[in-house]
Amino acid sequence: MTTVEECSAAEQELPYNVFSRACPSRGTLEHVTGRWGALTLGALYEGSFRFNELRRRVDGVSEKMLSQTLHALERDGLVHREAQPTNPPRVDYELTPLGRAVTERLMSLIHFVEGRMDDVLAARERYDSARASR
Repeated sequence: MTTVEECSAAEQELPYNVFSRACPSRGTLEHVTGRWGALTLGALYEGSFRFNELRRRVDGVSEKMLSQTLHALERDGLVHREAQPTNPPRVDYELTPLGRAVTERLMSLIHFVEGRMDDVLAARERYDSARASR
C-alpha cells in the first residue's frame, strides 16, 4: 500500500493529465462517464450483446446515440466489435480486457450510487422543500 504522498508523486509523473484541455485522456473519460457510455459499458459488463439486445438493455438510448457511443468506445479500445459474415449479418459487442478493467471501476461507482439512492432522494426532498419555501 502506498502513501498519499507517493500516489501524488506518481500522479505528477504521468504523461497524461485529464484536467488539461488538450489531453486525449479527457475525451476517453467523457466517453466512459457520459450517460450512454457508462450505461453501455455497464450493460456489456454482463456479457456479449448484439446491437438491438444492447439497445433494449440500455433503456432510452436511441439507435443513433448507441451507434455513436459504441464507435467511440471501440476507438478507445474498450469495446470489441465482431461482425460475422452470415446472412443477415450478425454483429456482437463485448468488452476488451481494457474495457473490463475500466468497467469494473465504473460498476463500483454504479453500485455505490444505487446503494445510496435513499440518501440522494432524501437530500433532493430537503433541497426542493427549502427552495419552495423561499
